[in-house]
Amino acid sequence: MTFWIASIGLSLAVAALLTLAVLRPRGRDAQATAYDLEVYRAQLKEVDRDLARGVIAEAEADRVRTEISRRILAADSAAQTQGAERQGPAWATWGAVAVLAVAVVGGSLWLYRDLGAPGYGDLSLKRRVALAQEAREGRPDQAAAEASMPPAPPLVDVTDDYRQLIERLRATTAERAADAQGQALLAQHEANLGNYKAAYEAQQKLVELKGDEATAADHATLAGLMIRAAGGYVSPEAEAALRRTLTVDPQNGAARYYWGLMQLQTGRPDLAFRFWQELLQQSGPDAPWSAPIRAQIEEVAQRAGVNYTLPAPVMRDPSDENIAAASELSGEDRTAMVRGMVENLSQRLATEGGPPEQWAQLIRSLGVLGDTERATAILDEALTVFAGSPQAIDLIRAAALDAGLEEPPVRGPSAGDIDAASDLSVEARSAMIQGMVNNLSDRLSTEGGPPEQWAQLIRSLGVMGDTERAAAIRDEALAIFANDQPAIDQIRSAAQAAGLPEPTE
Repeated sequence: MTFWIASIGLSLAVAALLTLAVLRPRGRDAQATAYDLEVYRAQLKEVDRDLARGVIAEAEADRVRTEISRRILAADSAAQTQGAERQGPAWATWGAVAVLAVAVVGGSLWLYRDLGAPGYGDLSLKRRVALAQEAREGRPDQAAAEASMPPAPPLVDVTDDYRQLIERLRATTAERAADAQGQALLAQHEANLGNYKAAYEAQQKLVELKGDEATAADHATLAGLMIRAAGGYVSPEAEAALRRTLTVDPQNGAARYYWGLMQLQTGRPDLAFRFWQELLQQSGPDAPWSAPIRAQIEEVAQRAGVNYTLPAPVMRDPSDENIAAASELSGEDRTAMVRGMVENLSQRLATEGGPPEQWAQLIRSLGVLGDTERATAILDEALTVFAGSPQAIDLIRAAALDAGLEEPPVRGPSAGDIDAASDLSVEARSAMIQGMVNNLSDRLSTEGGPPEQWAQLIRSLGVMGDTERAAAIRDEALAIFANDQPAIDQIRSAAQAAGLPEPTE
């Protein structure tokens, strides 16, 4: 109510000022006419004085008096006309004032109703971020989201035999709750029937049975089923499953898509755009998340205040079938078949980057084409890019062997190196990995890198016993990735593995 009182008061004040401007007399023309009359009268007196002093003759004085009198009459007539125009009808003046007041006050309120946000104050960026965090922390849980959903549509048509098999599977898993394979089958078939709640409950039991052996795909499947059960809403429980997925595999595409969706739902379109843009750049057009991202990302960019134009889909990368078929052709035909696709993939990885699978595919493709020198250069670059991800390194090294390249050198301390070094003395351990750790540290300090590489450096320093330096690296990484919760979780997990205490606030 206070807002509306202030708004109406300001509108009335503006209308009053405009009213005063309308009613104020226009005296400038009148003042000019009066001044002219005074000048002319002074001229008449000056003529009489000149005549008395004998400066002019009587005939000349009469002629000048006649001309001045004519001017006096014209000025007086103009003054009377202007006065009549200024007065005008009273009703017209006050009518104009009333129309003006209504237009100012009413028009302002009408515009604010359509364009403004009554009751919603101006918010700073810091306050908007804080509100988004509050919305994220206070959003409904999975059960509340499911309860708000409309009744589920009828199940898809299935045969009686299939329905009986599902009933038997449900009964079997109920009796043998510790059977991981049975839970996996039940989750799959319940999802096929559209029973997403029953599907994610079975998948949740599967994840619990596997414990630490649960894969990123297991956690991602659980999150996806929970989100489907909630009608596309990412609940806190689904967020926890996504966080576990990204901790195990930061490159998991489905989890990265849903993480961006969660940011969008909790008022952070800026973070959603960042996650989705990076994922879209690293994914092919046939990736299951590419279509929904392309359908929304321009609107998300607009909400984030980013000037963004959706790029055209990239050309499909060379598949294993294309490469296998090309290997049976002559050199010329093979080059003509896959050279264009290889060049497209190479250029995109060089300018936009991509997941390790695409780097591995490029290395294999160049090996088929016989371009081992270029394949080796790509291999060296890929080992540098993914130095902190043991899984990516293993994938890229396997592709290099498929391409007929020599055993590539290790570019950074792998998980096996760290485990082996932990059994050595301090001196031997330092001699084994000091050079690789320093190389990784120098590159991160000058060029930066993904959170996986920072986490790898922290773990390596912990193995070497350099906890002071590891703590400094951890604090620097937490500052760099302050707005990226999955990255923060990775870095904190690495710090715990390195034996570091929790950072002080």
